[in-house]
Amino acid sequence: MVLTKTPICNFGEKPHSFELKDVSEKVYNFKDLIGGKGTLIMFICNHCPYVKAVIKDIVNDANNLKNLKVNTIAIMSNDTKNYPDDSFENMIKFSKRNKFNFPYLLDETQETAKKYGAVCTPDFFGYNRDLELQYRGRIRELKDLKPVSVGESDLLNAMKMIAETGKGPQNQIPSMGCNIKWFK
Repeated sequence: MVLTKTPICNFGEKPHSFELKDVSEKVYNFKDLIGGKGTLIMFICNHCPYVKAVIKDIVNDANNLKNLKVNTIAIMSNDTKNYPDDSFENMIKFSKRNKFNFPYLLDETQETAKKYGAVCTPDFFGYNRDLELQYRGRIRELKDLKPVSVGESDLLNAMKMIAETGKGPQNQIPSMGCNIKWFK
């Protein structure tokens, strides 16, 4: 596990199209998943301790965002051959166990992660209704892999702001987690 932090938000950057299979075996195109007031794309995986530490927050935030017309999409891009905990079968189990209410997509070729410049799990990309990047920060502060505070997360507050104003916060604290497991 290599601790990696996300780069600073490149405000205004446009998302990249993709066509990926969900844990339900349905193939989704990015255009099918765009939210009315915003879209959150996150790169996560099943085995990362950072993802596991915030997975309840992720699911709760996705529920809250749905009410704000912000769609959430999760993508798993790790090398499943060398990291079998992230296999498609384990993605299905992980999504069921954590009651995902959003598509959990497999990026088998890692091309989607590369296009986005994803570097770690979790890595969050929050877009406004005009599909302009407005957030690339953390979900919340962690200490010893435990959330430090209760209440609304940084991610939820940022996405609420984006849904209401079209703009994200100027000051963003990078997300951090395990590096994406690239093919060797």
